[in-house]
Formats: sequence, C-alpha cells, structure tokens
Amino acid sequence: MPDLAPVRRPPISRLSKTPSWIMLGFCLGVLFIWALPDEPPPAPPPAPDPVTILLRPHRMSEVEAVFDQWGQYAVWDNDTTEVALWNADAKAFTDTFEVLRVGETLYFRTIPKLTRPVIRRGVESKSPLQFTGVPDERP
Repeated sequence: MPDLAPVRRPPISRLSKTPSWIMLGFCLGVLFIWALPDEPPPAPPPAPDPVTILLRPHRMSEVEAVFDQWGQYAVWDNDTTEVALWNADAKAFTDTFEVLRVGETLYFRTIPKLTRPVIRRGVESKSPLQFTGVPDERP
C-alpha cells in the first residue's frame, strides 16, 4: 500500500472570504427579522348594529276612534290640544298628534313631539292617550 501523502491545506489567507460574508448576512437578516415588531393584534369585530324596530304608523281613523272614547279628558287651549297615542310595538307613547277643534269637527295632524306638559291628574291610568295641558305661566 502506498503511503498516502497528507492533504495540504491552503493557508488561511488564501481561503475565500465569501462564505463568511454570506453567513454574516444571514445572521444579520435573522436579527432584523427577529427585531421587527409583531403584527398588531386583530381589531375587535365591529359591534353589531342595533336592532331596528319598524314601527307601524297609526292610521288617522285609529286615532280618531281612540280620541272619540277618551277625548273627554282633553284640556283645550284656543281649541287645540296635543295627545300622545300608545304604540304597542314600541311599548311607549310615541305617536303624537295635535287636535284642532272647529265647532263640533275635530282635525288631527301628526307632530314630531309634544310641546306642552303631559297632565296626569284626572286621567285614568289605563288610558291609551296621554293628554297635554296648558303650560303654567308662573314667573
């Protein structure tokens, strides 16, 4: 068996520096990726839209019929009064009307809200109408 000559290694100064630079770039890349901030947490889901209740508007004939039964509790000022009708869908007095009296004839019109104070005395508690009174004119 012939003796194998030991393999001579080239001197370090003659070795290629490329693998060192590649390794340095790889390590720097890992450090930068590691230093990046984490992704922000996902935004909370948007709040669900409030349920919209579609309220059935009262027909004028309903208001007239109810006022015909309960109209004796109305407080008139210059032959006008305001009433609020109970709305079963909303479970509140949400439908407001102004009533104009001309002789024996009554005229109804819807209004956005009552402008006079609601009276509670002298009206039955189970009345489907809320009646308004004349505002106090105290100084």
